[in-house]
Amino acid sequence: MNVDEILEEMDDLLDKSSAVPFVPHKKIIDGERMRELINDVRLNLPHELKAAQKIEFDCQRILNEAKISAENTIRKAEERAAMIASRETIVAEAKKKAVEILRKAQEQAAAVQKSAALSVAQMLNDAEAAHQKSLLDIKRTKEKLQHTLKTSPALTQSPQAAANAAFNEKK
Repeated sequence: MNVDEILEEMDDLLDKSSAVPFVPHKKIIDGERMRELINDVRLNLPHELKAAQKIEFDCQRILNEAKISAENTIRKAEERAAMIASRETIVAEAKKKAVEILRKAQEQAAAVQKSAALSVAQMLNDAEAAHQKSLLDIKRTKEKLQHTLKTSPALTQSPQAAANAAFNEKK
């Protein structure tokens, strides 16, 4: 018999017992039977208590395991969030650095283009000046040649006269 059944029998015993005259809330019961039932409760109680204690222990163990599991899950989630945030920070920094590198490369390319354009312009100016000088030298040489042609007696006479003049000089 378990504790609940014994308590039910104690309740029935009270219900079936007769009331004390002029005091309806007091009852006359079979004392021996009540002692037997109380002893049965005491004998069965440790088993029931042990079962209750085991249930309480199991509940506490399950709660502790759930708490540990929840803490692990939260810790892992926090670590993952930190890792994701770290990755996002790294990606943002990489993008920022890439933009800066691109900007510097564009500035350097523009500077190289400007320098190249200035060098080409200088080379063209130098080539033009050299060409102008060459043209001027050619013009001067041409003028000297024309002057020499006009003023040289050997060149102004006919070829026959020049030959005669040369012959006369030898004599």
